[in-house]
Amino acid sequence: MIVQGNIVDIQNKRIFKGEVEVKNGKILEIRTANHNQENFILPGFIDAHIHIESSMLVPSEFAKIAVTHGTVATVSDPHEIANVLGVKGVEFMIENGKKVPLKFNFGAPSCVPATSFESAGAVINSNDIKKMMQNPDIKYLAEMMNYPGVLFDDEEVLAKIKHAKNNNKPVDGHAPGLRGEDVTKYIAAGISTDHECFSYEEGLEKLQKGMKVLIREGSAAKNFEALIDLLPEYFEKMMFCSDDKHPDDLLLGHINQLCERAVLKGIDVFKVLQAACVNPVKYYNLDVGLLQTGDTADFIVVEDLQKFKVLETYINGALVAKNGKSFVKHVDFEVLNNFNTDKKKIQDFRFDSSAEKIRVIEALDGELVTNQIEAKSLITDGNLVSNTATDVLKMTVVNRYNNDKPAIAFIKNFGLKEGAIASSVGHDSHNIIAVGVSDEAICKAVNLIIENRGGVCAVNSKEKKIVPLPVAGIMSDKSAQEIGKSYATLDKMAKQMGSKLRAPYMSLSFMALLVIPSLKLSDKGLFDGNSFQFTSLEIQ
Repeated sequence: MIVQGNIVDIQNKRIFKGEVEVKNGKILEIRTANHNQENFILPGFIDAHIHIESSMLVPSEFAKIAVTHGTVATVSDPHEIANVLGVKGVEFMIENGKKVPLKFNFGAPSCVPATSFESAGAVINSNDIKKMMQNPDIKYLAEMMNYPGVLFDDEEVLAKIKHAKNNNKPVDGHAPGLRGEDVTKYIAAGISTDHECFSYEEGLEKLQKGMKVLIREGSAAKNFEALIDLLPEYFEKMMFCSDDKHPDDLLLGHINQLCERAVLKGIDVFKVLQAACVNPVKYYNLDVGLLQTGDTADFIVVEDLQKFKVLETYINGALVAKNGKSFVKHVDFEVLNNFNTDKKKIQDFRFDSSAEKIRVIEALDGELVTNQIEAKSLITDGNLVSNTATDVLKMTVVNRYNNDKPAIAFIKNFGLKEGAIASSVGHDSHNIIAVGVSDEAICKAVNLIIENRGGVCAVNSKEKKIVPLPVAGIMSDKSAQEIGKSYATLDKMAKQMGSKLRAPYMSLSFMALLVIPSLKLSDKGLFDGNSFQFTSLEIQ
């Protein structure tokens, strides 16, 4: 097979008319050639940090769409399914991913459960990590969210890092806002990447101290604008990632979108492609070709080097996508699930109080971090209730693994004027999380999730809609087109009910993410991410 076009030689920073000859899945030769092709041939794109589960698709269905955008590989942290199903969940992701051509590179989740302050479905300890690190299918130790454990020399945390280092596998970081001596110690422990930087200054410090910094632009967390100006100088130490990509967004684009935006800012195209195509391969030692003679034939053909419209995607020498059409075939798989909680009653969401003020989570659109603010209580018959006039709404996290009393908090900026929304995608432990204008609406939404053993939903007085997620309660057994369309309809309904957030369900899913400051809610109670301890809802 011979593919002709303008060859983009990223590592030597040159572009020339030529052709690529492929034989038995490998590049036999790259040579100059005269032809009339105006297209460009370059290595495929790589998402350097993603939770496939957040697309609500199993890996084989994710691959179908990703290849149409020129993605040939991912560095995937199966942290979400691991918190639900443990090592068995990780094995499911690996085996399902192997059935399609896209090159998934899974890590061993380092924080299952993410903290001791929430109820998860499984535990992965240091002995489990030791075994997983010996598995060639496990490429790295995934994001070390427990940075307090690193800073305070927690033996179990350090043992996990040691097992990765003993097997010469990288250790990914997760340390939002960590600066100064703390980040120095964090790096010294052997952690060498971070995808959680949300300011230029933070990214610069971590780069200068030797970390690889990932520019993240997902469906909820969007740090591209904050970090992209670092790329021209530090292009050899940076990568692109999405972290979390919802299905409707994935249908529109992937890493190709970040390349387009970076080039539009005037950044040298070779530096952009270094981050998008080359650096992940070299840092994680991936079995992914870089458009060199002898490499596996993993490359893409794009229309130009401005918009990066993908015309063809090749993996292991096979054409897997052409002009937006995917040739990745559907594969059958076993549906795993472990919902184990009964339906709730309206009174379960009552919070008896006489407090004049309460602590409130302030959600920030496009950010995983939240603020802690105060608000006046609205009490009806001794029960703290939602205040739609001030947009301070009741929120709950319900343990999906056991029958426990729901945890209650209040949140600002969701904007709902009616009904409730709920989801069993609730990072990190994926308990049920809901927000609504009344206890009745919240209960209705939570029970709809329980009835379906997982999903995302919206309810009001007139209708109820749900996108079922039967695979571990976090992924669909449908195609991206089906789930994307259903999810977009649900997103629209949430916004018609008043939400002003760009991605209300993605934002909701992170309101239980305790390792991100400042104030969050777990199934065990309101949690202060700065002091790393529980706090009271009521202000006395």
